[in-house]
Amino acid sequence: MSRLNRLLTQLGILGGFLVVWQLVVVAGAVDPRTLPPPTQVFTALVAMLGNPSVLYNVWVTTAQVLVAFIIVVPVGVVIGLVLGESDYWGKAFKPFFYFMSSVPKSVFLPLFILALGIGFTQKVAFGVFQAVFVLVISSIAAVQGIPGDYKRMARSFGATRWQTYFQIYLPSMLPVILEGLRLGMIFNITGVLFAEMYASRSGLGHLVSMWGMRYEITSLLAGIIIAAVLAIVINESLRWYENRLGKWRL
Repeated sequence: MSRLNRLLTQLGILGGFLVVWQLVVVAGAVDPRTLPPPTQVFTALVAMLGNPSVLYNVWVTTAQVLVAFIIVVPVGVVIGLVLGESDYWGKAFKPFFYFMSSVPKSVFLPLFILALGIGFTQKVAFGVFQAVFVLVISSIAAVQGIPGDYKRMARSFGATRWQTYFQIYLPSMLPVILEGLRLGMIFNITGVLFAEMYASRSGLGHLVSMWGMRYEITSLLAGIIIAAVLAIVINESLRWYENRLGKWRL
């Protein structure tokens, strides 16, 4: 009942926002050419969902985000595991990852374009670049948060290194990694969309950039809604998976 009440409250807030938006435009407080009413945006959104060209570009963006996700998970976890477990390599490389996590990645986009062009590979690479530092730092924190008693117990029972990783490390690290992964996926999606807006021939970001340059505000807002829904679906899917595996927490 509490979850239902919370959902109804959230829907009520969203509905109230849309009503206020509609009334503000209808009352003439803003120019509808600058801020179209939500009914007009919703109509454009429905039309887009039936447009094969728009759906293709949404699929291109989704595919790039998913491929970047598939790459960044093992890379980020393995690097974080190595740096978190090794005192020497951790002290050598952790400052670099902490430094890079605080640097705006958008300044590196021209380098990616020069090196990889403006195709699918460049968008995936930039999405990985955006997300990997967050996941590495989360993995380092997850490794360092494993109680020493668990490691000593595994050694005392003669567990191999791989048994220790899969039966001790992974269950202990997973909740923290999933939290970092949800945050990293936000950076991943942002990186892919930004790369598409900057220089691309396809993708949702390319459409949003094109609509903005043409001053097609209704289509622009509808495209923003699609991008937001894509991000929410991916984030909530990871949250669901995180809650489902909550029993793994040691």
